[in-house]
Amino acid sequence: MIYRQLGNSDLEVSEIALGSWLTYGVGVEARRSRECLAAAFDCGINFIDTANIYGKGAAESFLGESLKGHARHSYVLATKLFFPMTETDQGLSKDQIHKQLNDSLRRLRTDHIDLYQCHRFDENTPLEETMQALSEVVASGKVRYVGFSEWTAAQIQAAMDIPGVVPFVSSQPQYSMLYRAPEAEVMPLCASNGISQIVWSPLAQGVLTGKYRKGEAPPADSRAVDPKMNIFIDQWLGDEMLERVDGLRPIAKELGISMTQLALAWVLRQPNLAAAIIGASRPAQVLENAAASGIKLDDDTLLAIEETLEG
Repeated sequence: MIYRQLGNSDLEVSEIALGSWLTYGVGVEARRSRECLAAAFDCGINFIDTANIYGKGAAESFLGESLKGHARHSYVLATKLFFPMTETDQGLSKDQIHKQLNDSLRRLRTDHIDLYQCHRFDENTPLEETMQALSEVVASGKVRYVGFSEWTAAQIQAAMDIPGVVPFVSSQPQYSMLYRAPEAEVMPLCASNGISQIVWSPLAQGVLTGKYRKGEAPPADSRAVDPKMNIFIDQWLGDEMLERVDGLRPIAKELGISMTQLALAWVLRQPNLAAAIIGASRPAQVLENAAASGIKLDDDTLLAIEETLEG
């Protein structure tokens, strides 16, 4: 496993991170979830990403229980806040940041979060209030570093323009072969300001693994057929999209790697990227994903991928 520095922080994170959206505490039963977590540690993954909204606290509670046997310094723990936990608890106000952080610490059974992230931008709270509150929780020792997810370049710049507040070290956008929007503005701005990318859905919710084929029913054990875990996947399951993805198969075969590893290696080619967050419901998936660490794609391969997906 290769490790990368997370922005302008002193955190060294595995370039493959284990996420918990739709899986642990939610769509994957506890025994299998613990096996996935154990597999992650076995292959060198030290970066665990979650959020308070995942299962309305269920993912954090699962991790709090499951991580208690691991020394706290042996892993980097990231969580997030923004989305409504109750009818009145949501957003990035000062009160919410302090309240939701304390709730996350309790569920995660720890005294500090390594990376606390704003899950979205809060249009209803002054940015100065949010940044000041984030500075307070860092000063308290409950949080080491802060980041954000799915902010625009303008929103990122506005935060950086506020004097005397804690700086962001990470950005968590959706990014994959099939979704490249962050390349235009977010990645260049972050790269020049010490902010690393931690990308989610690098496999387009499993579509880039090649498990879904045009004209065929989804595999019975796949995310696409599980109502607890198939949120948003329909956008990638059109016949034209699946046909293009299928065109990647010979490229991966020529390299002697799986389509999963090809997709992750493509994401990891980005120098501004610290980690790609994977989701896994079986230990074997964790191991296959982790094996993408260190794979380098040459220019001819990158061109072949481009031509296959973009025509």
